Amino acid sequence: MMQESKLTCFQQRHLVNCMKRGDAFPVHCYPTSSREPEFPKPVLPKIILTTSLCGRPHLRPAEICRAGNAYIREKFKPQATRDIEKEKERLQNILATGKDKVEKKTQKKPVKVEETVPEVDRFNELVNEIQDRQNFLSEMKALGQSKAYQGIIQTEISQKLREMEMIDKQRTAELKGAIAKSFNISIKDDNRSTGHVDQ
Repeated sequence: MMQESKLTCFQQRHLVNCMKRGDAFPVHCYPTSSREPEFPKPVLPKIILTTSLCGRPHLRPAEICRAGNAYIREKFKPQATRDIEKEKERLQNILATGKDKVEKKTQKKPVKVEETVPEVDRFNELVNEIQDRQNFLSEMKALGQSKAYQGIIQTEISQKLREMEMIDKQRTAELKGAIAKSFNISIKDDNRSTGHVDQ
């Protein structure tokens, strides 16, 4: 019977499945898919605005218009007035200088807390630099490289001594003696002007 009615394979399968489950046959069997087609939404009738056939507009009576509070004026509320003396001074400034002097609002400056930075004595700083160079040279002696650096280090030390001499001559003389002992060298007094260290 299905072959005589020329049903598609999908429709035949659908009917066989309905028979196996014991369901009623569908009233509509859609030929290509199991998805039911979407029915078009019903069109709502358009609302037609009725206009009056007479051509004259509807005017409200004057009593109804006045009753709606449309013609009541707002009450006057005075604002804060300006200071007359300030206005006089402002006008005098404009007439005298041609410019409106704008008052600057005084702002409280934040109190700066001064950090107490200990002042480093330049003389002591130079002493530390000389000691660093002596330590470096002793490390190089331990490694057997002292000859390569000895001339450079002694030149730098003599420059530091010259700068220290400009700061304080007495302390420099004491330091020169200590350096001479550590290097096993003698420092001549006449070389102070040149700043050379003799060996």
